[in-house]
Amino acid sequence: MLSLRLYMLQRITALLMAPLVIGHIAVMIYAIQGGLSAAEILGRTQGSVAWFLFYGLFVVAVSIHGAIGVRAVAHEWGGLKGAALDAAMWAIGLGLFALGARAVWAVTFA
Repeated sequence: MLSLRLYMLQRITALLMAPLVIGHIAVMIYAIQGGLSAAEILGRTQGSVAWFLFYGLFVVAVSIHGAIGVRAVAHEWGGLKGAALDAAMWAIGLGLFALGARAVWAVTFA
């Protein structure tokens, strides 16, 4: 039952990430074509709750999606099972979340 839940959660996070990736790429293309500098981009994102929510959701989805994917690889290729497998998944997920959350905070509110 756990593997079905993880499978479905990974698919749901993929559905969330798809429009977020497209939105991110569209914004990057707009910024590059507009000739915006990093300072100008940060000037537009600092203090923005909308960008915080956009990229915050992105980080949560990627953290969950990536951790579940690494869990599957660690099980199939690394032979991890049981508590070690779950610990690896949680460590990867929390690590991805911590790095992503720090970046989102730096871009929007720091």
